[in-house]
Amino acid sequence: MATASQKDPGALKTIGELSSELGVAQHILRYWESKFPQLRPMQRAGNRRYYRPDDVDLARRINRLLNQEGYTVRGVQKLLRGKVDEAETPPAPSIIGPSVAAEQDDSPVGVDVFRLIVLRDRLATALES
Repeated sequence: MATASQKDPGALKTIGELSSELGVAQHILRYWESKFPQLRPMQRAGNRRYYRPDDVDLARRINRLLNQEGYTVRGVQKLLRGKVDEAETPPAPSIIGPSVAAEQDDSPVGVDVFRLIVLRDRLATALES
C-alpha cells in the first residue's frame, strides 16, 4: 500500500506533483499543453489538472527530449506527430550565425557581423596560401 507521500503508480497526479517530479515549473507544464496537443490532462472543477499515467509518461518524454537531448519545441512536435525518427539526433548548432535551434523556434536573433567578417578574412587568407 502506498504511503501518503507516495502514490500508487496508476494514481492521478496533480500539476504540482508532476512539476516537482520533473523539476519544471507548473507554468512550463501548462505551456507544454498549449504546444503539444497529445498532452491533455483531465480537468475537473476549478480547472484543476489531473495527469493520468499516460500523460505523466508523455510529460517525462517531452522533458527528456527538451531538457536532456536538446530538441527544440518544434522538433519534439515533429517527433510526437511521427514525422521524424526519434533515433535521429537533434541538429548541431551552426558555427556562425544564429543557431539551428533559434531558427527552429523563430526567435529574433541577430547575426554577429563582426564574427562573420573575421571568418571571411581567415578563409580568404587560407585560400591564398
